[in-house]
Amino acid sequence: MEVSHQPSTSNCEGDDGILVLRVPEDDPLFEKKTKLLKDKGFSASDRLCFDLGALPDSMENKLEALVQMARIIHLNDIELYFASTSVDSMEEWYSPRNELEALNFVISQVDLRIKISDPKTKSSLQNVKAAIIKRIETFGEKNTVEARIVNGASDNEAQLIKWAEKCGVKSKLEIAYVEGAGRGALAGEDLGVGDIALEIPISVIISEDLVYESDMIHILEDIDGISAETMLLIWSMRERHNIKSKYKLYFDALPEKFNTGLSFGLDALMALDETVVSEEIFQAKEHLRSRYDELFPALCTAFPYIFPPEYYTWEQYLWACELWYSNSMRIMLPDGKLRTCLIPVAGFLNHSVYPHILHYGKADSATNTLNFRLSRPCKKGEQCYLSYGNLSSSHLLTFYGFLPQEDNPYDVIPLDIEAAEDSSSEGAYLESDNTTHLVRGTWHSVSQGLFNYGLPSAMLEHLRKLSNPGLRTMTLLQESLENEMKILDDLYRIFDNMMNRLGGSEMDDRKNTKWDVQLAIKCKDLQRNIASSILTACLAGRTMVEHELMKCMLEDVLG
Repeated sequence: MEVSHQPSTSNCEGDDGILVLRVPEDDPLFEKKTKLLKDKGFSASDRLCFDLGALPDSMENKLEALVQMARIIHLNDIELYFASTSVDSMEEWYSPRNELEALNFVISQVDLRIKISDPKTKSSLQNVKAAIIKRIETFGEKNTVEARIVNGASDNEAQLIKWAEKCGVKSKLEIAYVEGAGRGALAGEDLGVGDIALEIPISVIISEDLVYESDMIHILEDIDGISAETMLLIWSMRERHNIKSKYKLYFDALPEKFNTGLSFGLDALMALDETVVSEEIFQAKEHLRSRYDELFPALCTAFPYIFPPEYYTWEQYLWACELWYSNSMRIMLPDGKLRTCLIPVAGFLNHSVYPHILHYGKADSATNTLNFRLSRPCKKGEQCYLSYGNLSSSHLLTFYGFLPQEDNPYDVIPLDIEAAEDSSSEGAYLESDNTTHLVRGTWHSVSQGLFNYGLPSAMLEHLRKLSNPGLRTMTLLQESLENEMKILDDLYRIFDNMMNRLGGSEMDDRKNTKWDVQLAIKCKDLQRNIASSILTACLAGRTMVEHELMKCMLEDVLG
């Protein structure tokens, strides 16, 4: 389908002023992204070209089309599931992560093109880059959270920073305690797109190499099925108490308690009853306890001089698990291997749905350092945020011990729905035969009208086919509209039952001052809000459908 404001995609590779965007062929979502690009009016080809020759005269239209292509190329599976196919929504954006990813991707492509262009084309490309950076700055200005400093760095943290600097760490960040966030990293100066906020030498990183250099490796290697991560966890339980450890100041600066969902008490777990996170915490703790019982006290009994029993209690094991869950990062080191590591100083960076730093997972082999480069500006004194990943609030609560302050687009509720006889769907971007569908707060959706209602099109179409296989759906014909009312009623019943199981907010023990109970109540409120938005959408949708159905029936009466 052709759209007038789309860029030319014909036979343009190799020409000056051309940007070539493509969906990588090894992308697991290649076919779905290509289909979405086509639905949006772009070329169905995997190679999408953008002619900059007319810039800056038609800058905005061409720029918007370019950014929209970049957004689609960088969608993840959840963002793609909820993506709208509407051609009218050219300014649609999918998530804060996706927006920053897309804009920075365009900058990277422009920079590559600048290196090989003539002076005239370079000037045009510089205009494009400046316009993209302006968009990033505007994005940041709209999503800045003011950091209220409670305290500066503690003595232990200050000692850690001094040690890190001696080891070659270069930082433009300052450590402080921020209201509502605990420890955080603030920009020590104004930082722009592409600036390196933190540079960590590989020699400072805690990786599995340390286990292989230790006296416990010959014992751990003989344990069937033990992972590198588990060996590191066991190593860190003893290293924490080693007064001669190279990393003593790092361990000294760690909290005595991490207060993640894994440490929730009985009251908090009861408050989470019937929520998505309740089962997640239960399964995680059951797995950890089972693994601990397999290892201890057997190792302590057999090798007490290497595994001192006082260092390997259940409480210390849980502390180490919380350390690695909440502070570790997956890093590709210069040898090309992907490893789970602890990164001293980098652990002070808090997570945000609107991060400043997106990419940090690959070491620079030229400098032998791990660089934390900014994807959006961070002003002096502003808290500098990292992205821990595309994680739901339930996952962040369970393994990190906090809930995001912002609306999280990855907060979804899964629904298992039986397969339809004919489940092919023109608008669905998950597998057509997948019976697990997702819902999230309808406030994230830009499509609130008839046949959309703020609900995911893939799920709606699946329900339509399930309710009446072979029916031509999404039409203003009576049978189609009656089917529409049925699926909205069915959805309403599902989420009405969920709301009843969650109970009313007045039933929560909101006077309880325990940290875990307070977090549990906030988490339950979040699931209530999502379910409530679905109920509201179903009622509003039913009103829309009833209106169209009355019109349809009136036309039949009038002949």
